[in-house]
Amino acid sequence: MFDLRQLRYFITVAETGNVGRAAEILHISQSPLSRQIIQLEEQLGVTLFERAKQRVHLNAEGRAFLTEARALIANARRVEEFGRSLASGAVGRLAIGYVEGAVHAGLVAGMLRQFRRERPQLHLSLMSLRSAAQLEGLRQRTLDLGLVYSPPSADYPEIASMLVRREPLVLAIPDGDALTAVADIGPHHLDGRPWITVVRQPADTNRGQFLAACIEAGFVPDIAYETADPLDLTRLGQRRAGPGDGAGKPAKRRAAGNSLPRPALVQAQRGDLSRLAPAGRARGDWGFAEGSRQ
Repeated sequence: MFDLRQLRYFITVAETGNVGRAAEILHISQSPLSRQIIQLEEQLGVTLFERAKQRVHLNAEGRAFLTEARALIANARRVEEFGRSLASGAVGRLAIGYVEGAVHAGLVAGMLRQFRRERPQLHLSLMSLRSAAQLEGLRQRTLDLGLVYSPPSADYPEIASMLVRREPLVLAIPDGDALTAVADIGPHHLDGRPWITVVRQPADTNRGQFLAACIEAGFVPDIAYETADPLDLTRLGQRRAGPGDGAGKPAKRRAAGNSLPRPALVQAQRGDLSRLAPAGRARGDWGFAEGSRQ
């Protein structure tokens, strides 16, 4: 089986029509070059050149083979360039996992825009997965990148991580509520008010921190509803919502037959509220106050 080096030798001799001149271009001696051409012809079982004293000329078979040889060398160059692009990360495939909050916060959309702008040949495979599933996927190498809520624990020493965004918890208040006029909302303003919270399923990473912060501040939040869908916050907060009354059935309810008083406070990450904030502002139903705790 001939190799690419022999093809390059053949092409150079064919283009110069002189073995000596071809040897100078290839920076080899004339005798080894002549042996390589003869060896190529023997491997193919066909004569490619008509030989004279000073020059060589392609015969019909040689001209046909030259066309194919040039195409093969050009394709080999493309393959080589493609391999180098893979090594640099310019092309290839990336499997990326993400949590729902990364979509709401705009991280996934921003990442896609940047990849399309800087590496348009890169194929992205996106999968919505819980944080634990992503960490296991990274460990098993079925994922290349993951957007999770919390960094990997010591159980995943092979996984490197970095902080890409810090999102504080946000308090959403119905427009017209007395708290919208308060510049610095403190814990005493929130005690005794009904709450709607966003709960991550099947494992929530913020609920424990939220409850601990409230207890540290001196009160226990009166959680009337818990929902896994941030869009339910709008429907639940705009009316006295009962299950199935057209306001959107909540994920959980504190007590059967107990309607949600107005106004209610909403606790969620800012990324979650980004989906419902524009619509709420258009109706004039919601005001927003951002807390200092992250």
